[in-house]
Amino acid sequence: MTKEEYLEVYRHSLAHVLAKAVIEIFGKENVQYAIGPQIADGFYYDFILPRTIGNDDFKTIEDKMREILKRREAWTRKEVSKAEALELFKGQKFKTELIQDLPEDETITIYWTGDDFVDLCRGPHIENSQELMNAAFQIKSVSGSYWRGDENREQLQRIYVYAFPDKQQLKAHLQFIKEALERDHKKLGPQLDLFMFDETAPGMPYWLPYGWKLYNALLDYWREVHELHGYQEVSAPVINSKALWVTSGHWAHYKHNMFLVPMDEEVLYEGKNLDLDEDAIYSAKPMNCPNAVMIYKRSQRSYKELPLRFNTVDVIHRKEKSGQLNGLFRVQQFRQDDSHNFITADQIEEEIADIMAIADEMYGKLGLTYRAELSTRPDDYMGDIELWNEAEASLKAILDKQYGEGNYEINEGDGAFYGPKIDLQMKDCLGREWQMGTIQLDFQLPLNFDLKYISPDGSARRPVLVHRAIFGSFERFIGILIENFKGQFPFWMCPVEVGVVPIRTEHNEYAKKVAAALRANGIRYEADYTDANMKEKIKAYKNYKVPYIIVLGDKEAENETVSINIRGNKQLQGVPLEKFIGMCRKMNTERPLDIIDTLD
Repeated sequence: MTKEEYLEVYRHSLAHVLAKAVIEIFGKENVQYAIGPQIADGFYYDFILPRTIGNDDFKTIEDKMREILKRREAWTRKEVSKAEALELFKGQKFKTELIQDLPEDETITIYWTGDDFVDLCRGPHIENSQELMNAAFQIKSVSGSYWRGDENREQLQRIYVYAFPDKQQLKAHLQFIKEALERDHKKLGPQLDLFMFDETAPGMPYWLPYGWKLYNALLDYWREVHELHGYQEVSAPVINSKALWVTSGHWAHYKHNMFLVPMDEEVLYEGKNLDLDEDAIYSAKPMNCPNAVMIYKRSQRSYKELPLRFNTVDVIHRKEKSGQLNGLFRVQQFRQDDSHNFITADQIEEEIADIMAIADEMYGKLGLTYRAELSTRPDDYMGDIELWNEAEASLKAILDKQYGEGNYEINEGDGAFYGPKIDLQMKDCLGREWQMGTIQLDFQLPLNFDLKYISPDGSARRPVLVHRAIFGSFERFIGILIENFKGQFPFWMCPVEVGVVPIRTEHNEYAKKVAAALRANGIRYEADYTDANMKEKIKAYKNYKVPYIIVLGDKEAENETVSINIRGNKQLQGVPLEKFIGMCRKMNTERPLDIIDTLD
C-alpha cells in the first residue's frame, strides 16, 4: 500500500469514527449524517444536528472519538441488496437518497464499527479501531454546506478535521497553517491598503492607491518582457453581442458563466437604427480570444507576418456562485495577462518554447518555480478528433523534448473544449502549488471564424491559434505574491519604495530636496512633513513594510546624506544622497528579489 493509499484509508476510517462520536453525543434520533470523504490534510463529515456546533464542542467531540478508539472495536464489511440497505438506513434521508440513486442490481457495501454504528461505504477501511490508537487529529472548523452542493437543497454542518499518522506530522501541519494564516492575502491586502471589496460588487476588487501602484509596477515589468519577445498589446470592447460568442463556441459551452445584457431598445450603429430581436443579447466578455480573432481578421494576413502575437490586459467578467468567491483568488472581475498568438503549423514547437522561456524569466524574477502538466481532450470537446490528435501529439513532443519522455504529468480529459493545453503549476515559498500560466493550442477557433493567411506559394491556409497566459490573472497572481512575500515585496514592486522622515519640521526643506531627487529618478516615495514624533513616523512606514525609511536631521542636511532604516531593522548611517539614489535606481532597473542592505 502506498503512502497516499494508507492516508486515504486512515482518514476515511477516522471520518466514520467522527460520525459515530457525533451520533453518540447527540443521539441517533437527532442526527442525519450525509457523507465524510478524506481530503488533502484530513477529512470532513456533513450532518444535520439539533443545534449549531461551536468551538466549545470541539474538545467534547475529539474526546468522544478517542474514547471510541480505546474500545478497540472490530470493523465489519458486509454486502447487502438495495432493499436491505434501504431498510438498514430507514430514517436517514441522505443515505436513502444515495441508495435510491443506485441501479437495482448494484452490490452495496456497508461497514459496521462495533455493533451500533453502520455507514454506507465502498471502503476499504481498517479492521479494528486499535489501528488508529496513535492517530493524531484535531477539529479544524465547522462551516455550512449544501447537500450535493445545491444551494436549493438542505443546509448541513460540515465538521473539518486535520488528521495525520503521528503527532509530529500534525504539529508540523498546524505550524504550516499558522504561517499560511499570517500570510493570508485577505488579511494583509486591506491592512496594507492594497485592495478592498464591497457588497455592491461581489467578487469585483477595488484597487486602492497603494495596490494600484503595485499592480502597475508588475504590469510595467510584464510589458517590458513581452515587447522584447515581439508581442503587440491591444485592447478591445468589454461587451460583445451574442453573435460573436455563438461563432466562437463559447455560447454553447460557457453561457452559464457569462454576465448577460439583454437589449430591448433600438441600437444606433453607423447612422442606422437596428431593430433588435429576441436574440439581441450582449455579454460582458469572459475571455479575450474572440476579440483577438476579430483584430486578426481586419485585414488579409501573410505568412511573413506570423507569428502575430496580440496580448492584452483588458477587464473580463465571469459569473461565479457566491460560495466560490475567495478574495483575489476567485473573483468575478479581473485582468487576465492574455495573449493570442497566430502561427503556422511548423512554428508550433518554436513558439511554445519561447512562451516557456518567458515563464522561466518572469517566475524566476520573483523566485518562483513551476512544472508543466499536459491536459488532453475532454468529453465535451468541440471539433474534429483528428485535429485534436494532431494538437496533442504536438504538445507531447514539445514536453518530451524539454523535460524528457514521461517526466511530466498528463491530465486525461482536462483540456479546454477547443483544444489541449499545457498548464504551468507554480510553487510558492510555502511549497503550495498554484495553477497559473497556461498554453492552449487551438485548431478550432480559426476554423469557426474562417481565419486565413497567404502562404509562400500564394494559397490561403489556416493559422494555428495559441492561447496563453503567464500570470493567469493579475488579481490572483498578486494575491499569491502577497502571501508568498508576506507583504514584504521586492523593492521594485513596493507601492512606497522610500519613506522620507524629517526629524523635525526645520528639516523639511532638506527633506523636500531629497523627495525631489527621488521623484526625478522615478522612485516611489512618501514624505511625512508633519510635526509628529519621529518614531511615530517611522512606525507608520514600517506598518506598510516600506523597504527604506530615510531619516533626515542636521547632520544629513549639512552633508547631503541620508540615514536609512532598512526593512528587517538593519541601519545604514550617513549614506551620500547620490549613492542612495543609485541604489534605488539599480533595484528598479535590475529588479532583484532582495533589497540592498550594504554599501559595497
